[in-house]
Amino acid sequence: MKHTRIPDLNNTLLKISSIYTSLTKSEQKVADVVMQEPEAAVFYTITDLSEKAGVGETSVIRFCRKLGFKGYQEFKLSVAQNLSTPSQNVHGDIQDSDDLSVVVKKISAMNAQNIENTTTLLDDDSLRSAIAIIREARKLYFFGVGSSGLTALDAKYRFMRIGYDCAAENDAHIIAMNAALVKPGDVVVGISTSGSTKDLVDAVEIAKRRGARIVCLTSHARSPITHLADVVLLTASKESPLQGGSFSSKLSQIHALDVLSTAIALGQKERTYESLEVTAKAVLGKLY
Repeated sequence: MKHTRIPDLNNTLLKISSIYTSLTKSEQKVADVVMQEPEAAVFYTITDLSEKAGVGETSVIRFCRKLGFKGYQEFKLSVAQNLSTPSQNVHGDIQDSDDLSVVVKKISAMNAQNIENTTTLLDDDSLRSAIAIIREARKLYFFGVGSSGLTALDAKYRFMRIGYDCAAENDAHIIAMNAALVKPGDVVVGISTSGSTKDLVDAVEIAKRRGARIVCLTSHARSPITHLADVVLLTASKESPLQGGSFSSKLSQIHALDVLSTAIALGQKERTYESLEVTAKAVLGKLY
């Protein structure tokens, strides 16, 4: 049977229209969701899109591959490129015509709203569970890839200052090796805005099999990493593939970690003050 070559169209939405009739019924359901609300679709995880279309995740993958993409993320990136102007790629709905003072105000308002939304998402029960797990930790591991890896390093610094034995890694291979060495009593904090970063999810699964407790920090409640977690802490984020690693997402992560570490510190004041004093004295000679 002869296969029709998909035209090399720059616009992914036009490409979908061009092959729509050749798609299976399940794939057409995915196409319908993307075509009807492309601006929203670029923010969906693969789980979100499959649920919205009422099909399995494998149908979404097949749909992307029929369009000539290697996977879902490459497909989303292409749709985002078709929809976005350069200014939107960097930060939401800032317009090219905005002057500097307006840009400052818009970014400030967006960041403030993100922190407020994260505060709403951090329910008390989940926080209490995370606090209890971390307080009992033999050792704390913070894992994240890319921008979330930098958040992991920030978390290590904060928790080390209040007296915890910590490690933080952002290299996929080193994360995997650390995960293979964890022991029962250790706690792994997996940080991922999407919750779908394969290198991180795979490592968290290894750590869980090794007996570690898992706390995850993510913006997607039904993402793969949440299925492995003992506790899920949700942070607010809405970024397209072109905005991956945005400062607003990082602010949400840092805010959640600040709440978590402060609550833990307040619950064990003697240990916290002693550790803060010892670590502060250790670097006194490094300052003028």
